[in-house]
Amino acid sequence: MKPHCDDVFSRLSFCNRPLRLPAIAIALLLLLPFGQTPTQAAASEASTAHVYLLRGVLNIFSLGLDDIAAKLQAKGIPVTVANFVSWSSLADDAATRYRTGQIKTIILVGHSSGATALPDMAAKLDRLGVPVKLAIGLDSVFRTSLTGRVGHYINFYIANGAGTPVEKRRGFQGSLENVNVENVPGVGHMSIEKNQIMQHRVISAIDAVVFGRSEPASVAGKPRPGNANVGRRSTAGAAKLRH
Repeated sequence: MKPHCDDVFSRLSFCNRPLRLPAIAIALLLLLPFGQTPTQAAASEASTAHVYLLRGVLNIFSLGLDDIAAKLQAKGIPVTVANFVSWSSLADDAATRYRTGQIKTIILVGHSSGATALPDMAAKLDRLGVPVKLAIGLDSVFRTSLTGRVGHYINFYIANGAGTPVEKRRGFQGSLENVNVENVPGVGHMSIEKNQIMQHRVISAIDAVVFGRSEPASVAGKPRPGNANVGRRSTAGAAKLRH
């Protein structure tokens, strides 16, 4: 008997030459309309993250943060760049967006006085019930300490300059990493956020949170041969920064 060929599946199976598709290919064809490609999934993760970058005094000494912001935007990550004095209103903005579902991942970056303000901004967000996944300070000009919850706090500081380690207060929840970058080539208080090595460190840590792991791996590692002091961390037994 000649097979009935009125429907698509009959034609694929019986009419003319039989069409043989691997089982994996069939499964992918069935899932394609309903799923996301890896590129689409990454874009979705990026669009629901937000990075708040806090400049230092007068908005003229932290322009490297604008470069970092541009590189993050090129990856599809929304950013806000503002002076450090706006930290409280920015926290309110982040909390509102988080509660409405516009933001799922909050990341903070600050340079100089902006780095000094980061613990206050993170603490306010914690009081508002909003989690901070990552905070990165670039050479705070005053000694700072952490309270509340921060998924991962990285404090890059220049020990032979104005920078100091960040301290934990009682009740702090999260991980804290103090990294001395005094021996990174070309790094100074006024250039740390413009330095290409440091920009790479900052963006890599942000990428790890937005596109990969829930928090970045340690930014410290083995130093290059012949430069044993590069990236020395402030805590005992800590590893050294990798170039």
